[in-house]
Amino acid sequence: MGADNSDRQPTPALHTIPIAKRPRKTWSQTLNALLFVIVFDVACLMINGFQFTVLLPIRLIPFSTSARKLYDEGIRYSKGAFGTLLILMCQWFAPTKLLISFEREGLGSFSSEEIEQLVVRDKSGKVAALRLPQKSVLIANHQIYADWWYAWCLTYFMGTHKDVYIVLKKSLKWAPIVGWGMQFYDFIFLARSWASDRLHLSKSLAWLGRRAEKEDLPLTFILYPEGTLVSEDTRPVSKKYADKLGIPDMQHTLLPRSTGLHYSLRSLAPKIPRLQMIDITMAYPGIPPFGYGQAYYTLRSIFCDRVPPPVVHMHIRCYDVAKEVPIGDLSSSHAQAIPSGGAAKYDAVEISVPEKERERFDLWLRERWREKDEQMSRFLETGSMVSDNHSRVEIPLEVRHKREILDAFCFFIPALVGWVYSKLR
Repeated sequence: MGADNSDRQPTPALHTIPIAKRPRKTWSQTLNALLFVIVFDVACLMINGFQFTVLLPIRLIPFSTSARKLYDEGIRYSKGAFGTLLILMCQWFAPTKLLISFEREGLGSFSSEEIEQLVVRDKSGKVAALRLPQKSVLIANHQIYADWWYAWCLTYFMGTHKDVYIVLKKSLKWAPIVGWGMQFYDFIFLARSWASDRLHLSKSLAWLGRRAEKEDLPLTFILYPEGTLVSEDTRPVSKKYADKLGIPDMQHTLLPRSTGLHYSLRSLAPKIPRLQMIDITMAYPGIPPFGYGQAYYTLRSIFCDRVPPPVVHMHIRCYDVAKEVPIGDLSSSHAQAIPSGGAAKYDAVEISVPEKERERFDLWLRERWREKDEQMSRFLETGSMVSDNHSRVEIPLEVRHKREILDAFCFFIPALVGWVYSKLR
């Protein structure tokens, strides 16, 4: 007699198995990987080609304000194209959805009325947009390299995906295609040496903030205060740092480093009086307690092997930087600020922050991270970061309109330029 089928254990979902222990890749996964690499690379080439062949010549036109404005709008279009491409790559090669929850109590909380106003749905009831702040610093815990990918996808629904700014290692600046595009996007490249980085960071953010406020443009600056992923290598470093401070280490996150975030907020806040800070706790199903995210989700396993997280959990808080975040008294910093050469592009920036103000902000940020750690514990126990699951908002990562597929390849403007050129010949 055959074995009783009821005694068989169900086959675990691939995303719950560490990558190193997963079954051998199938032909369909190999085909998916090949198509993803081709499509993504072709799209990046088209975006970068548009930047070099159309935008760069416009940028080189001397003493022309209209040319500069046209160039800036073209850069925003190409950055929006890349943001749309990230959504499209999820839709085609790694289907998933965002599951958004909102803090309802304490600091950074939302009322029921505020949540109802910020969630915009289309006629079918599908979420079309999130009316989150248009000028913000977005911070989150950092588990996997795809965190930034999904954060940028969130900005697509916020309407700020054309105005995203991130900090990158200086070594990526001249990476072929991708690095060149990042330079066009005005991303901030740091050498990982605070002595040399702090002035460059402050100057860059002061200029971005001033431009966003003057031209009434959105701005989303994405920053991960932990500085790196939670991993087998970084966990002991966080423990050592906690021991140095004489405090308990986190369980599921790393102790945040406050310096970069503090300088960023102090650089942007004077230029953007209504600056907000969006604080996201991110969690992924399948990662066990005290497990490491990169053992389960890498960019390669998600998009090439087609094993994405079935859902990306995001719990959101929002703070008014001027009223709710202790960044310090900016008026007292003028004596410790230096001019950046008098160029219109930059304003005076700080070179130091008073010790008491640094300590106060550091303590505030650590308290927020303790709350994140508790939320992660709740997620690992219950599968949710909130008690009321009915209040969560589900957003499939898909483009809203089919015509945006062309935008993802930066196709519209080059086609328009070609058409105009053919008519003028």
